[in-house]
Amino acid sequence: MEDTNNELVIRGGELGSIRISKDVVTIIAGLASSEVEGVAGMSGGIAGGIAEKLGRKNLSKGVKAEVGEKEATIDIFVIVEYGAPIHEVANRIQSNVKNAVETMTGLKVIDVSVNVQGVSFGTDYKEEDGRIK
Repeated sequence: MEDTNNELVIRGGELGSIRISKDVVTIIAGLASSEVEGVAGMSGGIAGGIAEKLGRKNLSKGVKAEVGEKEATIDIFVIVEYGAPIHEVANRIQSNVKNAVETMTGLKVIDVSVNVQGVSFGTDYKEEDGRIK
């Protein structure tokens, strides 16, 4: 296996090699995180400054991954919905991300760190003038 141009190259057999972009791991992790109930959106992390909701333009927003030859570690930065039990949401994110990345890439995920960057109050908790109830 080698790393060329931000791609993880897994040496194949007689038929050739398989190339998986490192960005693919972050996209899988981002989508798996956003599927969890209680996740309001993804955050750009500490360096990103302002938290933004996950959009189709950047599916890897709020995800940082380190990918080795056979293993990966992933950091997830999320915004949770107000009233959601944060520890349960975080546990579900860890499980969902681990399963999705391992199933789709064949890499062993050794660590999924969830960083809660904020709480979203949504429209149900706001007055008409935008103040929180």
